[in-house]
Amino acid sequence: MSERAPKEDAITAVPGIRVGHWTRRRSLTGLTVVRCDTGATPGFFAPGGAPGTLDTDLLRPENSVQRVHAVMLTGGSLFGLEAAGGIKRRLLEEGVGLEMRPDAPRIPIVTGAVVFDLALGKPDHPGEDAGYRAATAATAGSVAQGSIGVGTGCTVAKTGAEGTQLKSGVGTAAVRHDSGLVAGAIVAVNAVGDVIDPRDGSLAAGARGARKGEMIRASEALRAKPYADYMAEAEAGVPAGGGAGANTTLAVVATNAKLSKAVAGRLAIMAGTGLARAISPAFTPGDGDCVFTLATGEISISGAPALMTLLGAMAAEAVERAVLNATRTAEGAGGVPSAAEWSGGSSKAARRTRKH
Repeated sequence: MSERAPKEDAITAVPGIRVGHWTRRRSLTGLTVVRCDTGATPGFFAPGGAPGTLDTDLLRPENSVQRVHAVMLTGGSLFGLEAAGGIKRRLLEEGVGLEMRPDAPRIPIVTGAVVFDLALGKPDHPGEDAGYRAATAATAGSVAQGSIGVGTGCTVAKTGAEGTQLKSGVGTAAVRHDSGLVAGAIVAVNAVGDVIDPRDGSLAAGARGARKGEMIRASEALRAKPYADYMAEAEAGVPAGGGAGANTTLAVVATNAKLSKAVAGRLAIMAGTGLARAISPAFTPGDGDCVFTLATGEISISGAPALMTLLGAMAAEAVERAVLNATRTAEGAGGVPSAAEWSGGSSKAARRTRKH
């Protein structure tokens, strides 16, 4: 099950953006694809310590590819990258891609990244058929969020004792300005750290305590552990948080602004502050956190640096709200309860998001 975010409060609020999910509940893995068939100017920022990515070198401003057509967020760790072949196949069938020569097939430019969800369900991963199905299912309307798509096997709050994490998922949100600018985000939250509500600093998801409903902040759990325990874990090859690459939060931010690749990269950096506000600690050695940006080019902001500042602030807000939505709409799975279930409520009752 999942909850749907209305189009006006989802990444699909940006015209031309479509989202599709593929979910395999029996093995707790999945995939989410963000499509922009006419192409979008990309940006990329990878502040996490252990990213697993696909063709992100193409996104560097000095490289020649100027537009991408899809971003894939997939479970299954690096094995899940094979799903990109199915996305490309579907886009090719639809005539979506970069035209190199009039007499040659178009080349769909697909980038993306992985989360590690192999420890929660059966050892499985999305394959090429999953990518094809997600790309086929992509729509420009409301977006399912929670324990679906790439969020199916996501968990958070892994700094406490083993087995005290909480279930998370994928969430989306959008922020608008009266200029017509829109920033929308979709985020898969599979973090080592806690989820924090930036509005009041309250703990939305932390490691489970001894009593029902009790959650322990990561800052407390990390300080409470003796030095000898850290060294023993390191010697055993199992660092806190499940090890390098065993986590990861992935975000895609779309906007209708017209940006260069360099400025789109700056937007990705600014959007990343939303992760840092909503996840604590963020960007750890055990997280492969990545932020992708897609600029569709409808509204020019050139010549007005303050508008870029505005857009970055909007993007960061959309990201932090998407993180909260991912946590609050999640449902327990694989023996791991959601934050709402652990606190004695339901996912729907736990949602306290603002509308824009």
